[in-house]
Parts: sequence; structure tokens; C-alpha cells
Amino acid sequence: MPSHVLGRGGTAAPNSRLNLAFIGVGSQGLRVLLNFLRQPDVQAVSVCDVVTERDDYPQWGEREFRDAVATLLGGSAPAWVEALSTRRPIRLTRTLTVTAGVAGTEPCRRIINAYYGRNKASGSYRGCTAHADFRELLAKETDVDGVVVGTPDHWHALIAIAAMERGKHVYCQKPMTHSVAEARRMAEVARATAVATQVAVGPQAAESTRVLCEWIASGAIGPVREVVNWSNRPVWPQGLERPTDAPAVPRGLDWDLWLGPAPARPFHPVYLPFVWRGWYDFGCGAIGDMGCYSFDVIFRALQLTPPTRIEASSSELMDDCFPKACLMRFQFPARGDRPPVILTWYDGGLLPPLLDRLGPIPALDKEGLLFLGDRGAILCGFTGENPRLLPEAAFRDFTPPPKSLPRSIGHDREWIEACKGAAAKPGANFEFSSAVTETILLGNVALRAGQRIEWDTAAMKAGKNPAADRLVNPPCRAPWRGILAP
Repeated sequence: MPSHVLGRGGTAAPNSRLNLAFIGVGSQGLRVLLNFLRQPDVQAVSVCDVVTERDDYPQWGEREFRDAVATLLGGSAPAWVEALSTRRPIRLTRTLTVTAGVAGTEPCRRIINAYYGRNKASGSYRGCTAHADFRELLAKETDVDGVVVGTPDHWHALIAIAAMERGKHVYCQKPMTHSVAEARRMAEVARATAVATQVAVGPQAAESTRVLCEWIASGAIGPVREVVNWSNRPVWPQGLERPTDAPAVPRGLDWDLWLGPAPARPFHPVYLPFVWRGWYDFGCGAIGDMGCYSFDVIFRALQLTPPTRIEASSSELMDDCFPKACLMRFQFPARGDRPPVILTWYDGGLLPPLLDRLGPIPALDKEGLLFLGDRGAILCGFTGENPRLLPEAAFRDFTPPPKSLPRSIGHDREWIEACKGAAAKPGANFEFSSAVTETILLGNVALRAGQRIEWDTAAMKAGKNPAADRLVNPPCRAPWRGILAP
């Protein structure tokens, strides 16, 4: 019997492999695919996207896609790998220009087949399938154990719910959903189906998150009553008017399927790729992109439940597009002997005022977190890294508390092991992440409604605010609304 069948020589035996399908393989989907391909017990069997192949996806390095795939394949990479990175500039904002890369079902299928072909005597492999419609994938690919969802935000809940109801494990990009009602529904389905779920919020598994939680739990700065969180996002255009022209739909893009549950509108390159984040119908703005990371850490450190009051202000509020800069304030109730908490969010380059009582503070980074307690404060990176006690003079003799929280085996490994039957739930499972998602999306609801919200999380109602309630559970275009129904 060949050694690879037994799982010898560093390979995984076939019956221990997790067969995964990747739905949404644009720029971020490609990055996530490469991470999972490196896992020895994962087999990528199918890819799905409404885009066959396009060469206008933003890269975060001049040759990011090319270099990452060449490293994955090792040795002499095929000639087509070179073409994954173009040198064509994409100007996202006035101060940010990146280069374009190639993604879509065909490039990602080539990557998968080339990766597995390395271990074939023939040097070739053709086992990865490709689909444009996730419904077709779920119906035809019966050997799929789990799906990785990397689509724009407005598709997350629909695909994840359809997959879970078929018994598939789900790993979903952040934010978990596009609306508060979707977050609640995804958590319900995850609980009912008992599949393994995980939101792509890697900092939840980090050592820095455990350290920050242990410092706060030890009472180092006393009861925490206020948190300040700021981000330099968006790094994509916002504050735009909806375009009035209607260019031709590019070849290889199914525009109606890309829209999916969102209201119909003509195609325009101002919506995709990547720049969809700034549009109400498709994305969740800066807080939806980055708040998923920082709010996850804050929820864990302070053991928060959803807020009871939310208010927001911004630069000029637009009809269809998130504004250039926002300020949001969330009030959380007391939890046992823990006091109520006020959390303030700044984005678009806005920075919080410095507090004199904290003593000398260096210039703030572009992104960060500040926990304010009765006996001091913790200033740290955006997801809790590099914590610093303030005022420094009061904490010169501080001794970090002993480790008391279990450490993670790794964000992706948590989900993989849970898919294979491990008892421990992944840290950012849909049930936990539902409350975090509900909170950040309520910030957007308050922003768009233009009023303070008094939030009843049990009833999922925004007090006497029908405009806000409509945003909590927005309508879904047929035929997609049936997937979200209880």
C-alpha cells in the first residue's frame, strides 16, 4: 500500500482530509485560499465566483499575488504565475495607489491544480471544479465538507446559511453579515445545525488578546468604564454620489448574480472590486471592515453584551455611500459587578482627544485602542497588541498576572479541528460573533437613521424608530429572501 494512503511522510491520509470549497475568490479570497492550501489536512476541491477572471484586483504589494503563488508552488513556477501581478496602478484614494492583480475562478483553479500537481507522477492535476453560482456548487459537489466564504458583505449570510443547512462547516470573512437581522439568523442556524463556524477575525486567537484580557481581569487598571477606538479606514473611496452613467458589463462578470439580494442597479466600476465596501447596499463601511477586529477584542476583554444606546455623527451624509469620516458612541449595560461601558469609535482619520490625567502620551498611531479604568488606562495597538499602562509613573512596579486563559492552536486550525470533530468551538464562532456583529452594524444603523437608538436586543427593535428598524432588517431581492427566512 502506498505510504501516502497511510498518511506517512508528512502527508495526510485521504480519509482525514477536509474537503473545502472556496466561494468568493477575488483578492481576499485568493489570499485565504493560499493560507488553507498550506494546511496538510485540507483539500481544495472547488472554487466559485461570479467573476471568471479579472485583472483589476488591488494588491497590497507591487507583486503580491505573483510572489505569494510562486512561494506556494516553489521551484520553477509556471509562466502564468508571472501574469498574476500587473504593474498597472489603481488609485484607491487621493493618497493611496496600489497595483492591480489577477483573480477569479480560473486563476484560483489553476493555482489549486498546479499545487496538487506537484505530487503527481504526471506533474498535472485537474481535480478542482469551478462554478459561478454557489447554489450549483452546493448541489453538485457532494463531497464538500466545508465552505470558505470570501464574497462581498451582502452575500455572507445567504451563502453561509445555505451551506449550514446542507450540513457544511463554514468559515466566513468579516464582517459576519451585512445586517443585524442576518447576524441573528446566522447564529440561530449555526446553533441548530451544530456545524463548525468561524469568522475570519484572526486576532481573537492571538497571544496579545489573551494578555490584554488577563491584565484587565486582574484589575490592573480597575473597573473599565470607557473605551476609545480609532481607525484610519476607509482606504477606499467614500462620500460619493451614485453614478448616473451605465458602462457595459465586463466580459466574465455575471452582474445580476453579483448584485444578488441587493437592489438592482446598472453596472459601474465604482462598485467593484474592493470599493464595494463604501456602498450601503454592498458593504459596511470602515467600522464593518475594521471594527470586527477591535470590537472582538473589546468584547472578550470586558465580557460585553450588545449595547443599549447608540448614536453617530459624520462628515456629509450621503444617500447611497458611507461618509468620509464617522464618530460613533455605544453604551453597554453593566454585567454583574462590572460597570456600564461607553465605547467611542473614530474613523476617516479622526483621532480622539488626549486625556491630561494619563500623563505624557506620545503621538497616537493611525489606529489604536485605549481602555480607561478607575485606576489607570491601557493604551495598545488596534487589536490589543503592545499594551502600555498609563500613567507610566503609577505602574513602574507592575508585575503582569500569570497566564490564566487557554491559548489558541491558531485561528484557522481552530476551525479545521472543529470540522474534524474536536469538541472545542472556534473562538470566533457565529454564536459569539453575532453579538459583536450586531453592535458594529448598529453603529451604521444609527448613522443612517440620523437619530440616537435605544436598542432592545431581545426584541431586536430600535425603540420608537421605524427608520432604524427598517435598516435592522432591510428587504432582500427575490429570489434570495427565502434563504434568510426562519
